[in-house]
Amino acid sequence: MTAATSRRTRLSAVLAILAGGALGIIGSTQTWLEATVDDGSPVPIAVAGADALAVVAPLSLAALALGLALTIVGRVLRHVFAVIAVALGAGLGWGAFRIASQRPVDAVAGPVTDATGLSGEKSIAAIVTEVTATPWPAVTVAASALILLGGVLALATAHRWSSAGRKYRTDRAAGPRDSIDSWDDLSRGEDPTT
Repeated sequence: MTAATSRRTRLSAVLAILAGGALGIIGSTQTWLEATVDDGSPVPIAVAGADALAVVAPLSLAALALGLALTIVGRVLRHVFAVIAVALGAGLGWGAFRIASQRPVDAVAGPVTDATGLSGEKSIAAIVTEVTATPWPAVTVAASALILLGGVLALATAHRWSSAGRKYRTDRAAGPRDSIDSWDDLSRGEDPTT
C-alpha cells in the first residue's frame, strides 16, 4: 500500500466515524417519535432522540472523540479504538433500529410521564394510543453504520497507517531539526545546542 493510499484510508475511516458521531449528536436533539396520549382527548407528545434512546448522545460523543483520537494514536491503540468504534456503531445502530422498527412504548415513557404525571409501563401503555416515528431514528441507524464502517476500515488497515506527525514523536532522532524544534526545546527547558 502506498503512502497516499494509506493516508486516504486513514482519512476515510476517521471521517466516517466523525460524520456518524456528528449525525448522532444532531439526531439526539431532534424529534424521533410522537406519542398520542388519550386521557379524555388525544394529545400529541413529541419525543426527542435523547429521550427515546438515552445512550444516543453519549455514544455519539464517544465516536467523535474516538475519531479524533485515531488521528494521533499509535498502532496498538488504533486497533483498540477501531474495535471500540465497531462496538459503538453496533450498539447505537441496534438501539436506533429498535426504535425505528418497533416504536416501543418504553421509548416514550419519560416525556409521557412528564406530560401526564402517570408512571409505570402498564399505566403509560394504557393511555398511549399511537406512536409514530419520524425519519430521525433511521438517520441515526445510517449514522451508526458510518461509525461501524469507519471502525471496520480502521481495523482492516490501521497496521499500514503511517505514524503520527513529528510533533507527537518522543524520539529525538526522528528527522532533521529546524529552528522551530529549537524553540520547542527551549520552551521545555532543554538546551538545543547540545
